[in-house]
Amino acid sequence: MTPQNQSIDRFYTLVLIIISIWALFFIWPYISSMVMILVFAFLFTTILLPGVDALERKIKSRLFSTFLIMGGVLILLFGFLSGFASGLFQQSSDFSQRLAQENYVNELNDLYQRTISSIPGAPNIDDFEKPQLTKKVQVFFSSFMQQILSAAKSGMNFIFFTAMILVFSFILLNEYHHFRRALVSMIPNKYFEVGLRIIHNIEKQMSKYLTGQFLAASSVAVLSFLGLLILNLYGANITLIFFISIIAGLSNLIPMVGPLVGMVPAVLISIMNNLGSEAALSHLMFNIIPSPFFVFDIIFMFIIVQQIDNNLITPILVGESVGLHPMIVMIALFIGGIVLGPLGMLFAIPTAGIIKVIAQEIIFLVRYAHLL
Repeated sequence: MTPQNQSIDRFYTLVLIIISIWALFFIWPYISSMVMILVFAFLFTTILLPGVDALERKIKSRLFSTFLIMGGVLILLFGFLSGFASGLFQQSSDFSQRLAQENYVNELNDLYQRTISSIPGAPNIDDFEKPQLTKKVQVFFSSFMQQILSAAKSGMNFIFFTAMILVFSFILLNEYHHFRRALVSMIPNKYFEVGLRIIHNIEKQMSKYLTGQFLAASSVAVLSFLGLLILNLYGANITLIFFISIIAGLSNLIPMVGPLVGMVPAVLISIMNNLGSEAALSHLMFNIIPSPFFVFDIIFMFIIVQQIDNNLITPILVGESVGLHPMIVMIALFIGGIVLGPLGMLFAIPTAGIIKVIAQEIIFLVRYAHLL
């Protein structure tokens, strides 16, 4: 091929790429949901695939192995969600009932009075404001529970989304090796070795990344559980710590957003359980810093857990799983956050790793194309 023909081919290739990106930009709103379902299904399949393969070798049935693994995951997921939801609703219901009692009304007014009096120049609360204060708190928690119920009722899209992910995951797990062989068979003979290497490296990179993230999330959950348990030994009176710890571990998969997700329910439950306790109200963190209802203790504990994860656990367990420079990682997280929000940040690093693998193979192919 002459240099002129090569230039023409490169020009048409560039035009085709630009047109494809332009077309994708316009059709993305219509296909984004399906793409997200397939991405989640692929990640879910990557996590469960080793278990299905191992079970298949023992019972000699791919379909039954997939059914057992998926069934176990569904049972665990349903048990966790139902247990946490019922516990949280019970907690909120008990708190609303306590607010209606006279002694809690008086204690709430006393708390407000002490808070106002500690502010220089603030006026004292009068008798007219007391019932309004209690009513506002009751209205707030009533509105909060109604919003939760409203979110639950409007969660049909989430249920459909989750169901489709599970269906596609089941199909991928059951037919994974058939799909892989079909994909390999479509690779032209000239690029067969390069194609195989790309598939193998992507699978290897995703497996290492997801394994590392799962171990890091488990470590964060264990540390959060131990931290909350220690706070309870000092009188924090935080319930549902098992569920809170798992939420903290799983939400830690989302950079920057995750720690806040685990911290909020712990703080709310601590306030609900300790309202009316003089000891909790006057608690001092390290016997120095005022920390009513152990709020600052909980925040400090989650900060410590996050620092341990960022500086010790993640570098060791995840480490160089994707082999990206920290600056590239930050850029990928930034772009992912802009495009898809928290979900984009979740997928940013593995996506960047896959792009890196493909780019390396393309560079290799271009550099040594004359030898193929």
